[in-house]
Amino acid sequence: MTNRGTGHLTEYGYRWEIESGYRSIKRFMATTTSKDFGLRFFYFAFACLLYSIWRAVDLLVQVELTDEYEHSPIVTADNTLILVKKETGIG
Repeated sequence: MTNRGTGHLTEYGYRWEIESGYRSIKRFMATTTSKDFGLRFFYFAFACLLYSIWRAVDLLVQVELTDEYEHSPIVTADNTLILVKKETGIG
């Protein structure tokens, strides 16, 4: 017999990962006061792209260094954002 509460905790854990992901993506977004939907959507889509690249690079670095992947990043978002700003001047 399984505990029904365990299923709810698992579902909440997945929800928490999604919420944390959105919070992390916001760190990659450029700030704007524009009400132009197209521009705001572009900023969000670009932030999603940067976030995905960051997570992929972190995964590759972790696997190369340790032969495994943990959810805690080795390559931090702050270091990634500093590098992007330095290389592109954006940010």
